[in-house]
Amino acid sequence: MPRYRQASEIGAFVYCHRAWWLRHGLGLGLGNAAARDRGTRAHAELGGELRRAGQLQRLALILILIAAGLLIVGLLR
Repeated sequence: MPRYRQASEIGAFVYCHRAWWLRHGLGLGLGNAAARDRGTRAHAELGGELRRAGQLQRLALILILIAAGLLIVGLLR
């Protein structure tokens, strides 16, 4: 019976067929867990910073629109 492959496994093969073979073909585990964990934490922190930056950009746009609206109302009086 054929073994079905998960989409993530196919993606790993497309990204780096050698790494895929080492892991799935030879059954070797992922090495350097400490570095991988540091990378995971760093990416999580970066994601948080990017979310905050996006929120600040939206806030800045809202404040600019409010200021423009107040300026227009002031000029029309």
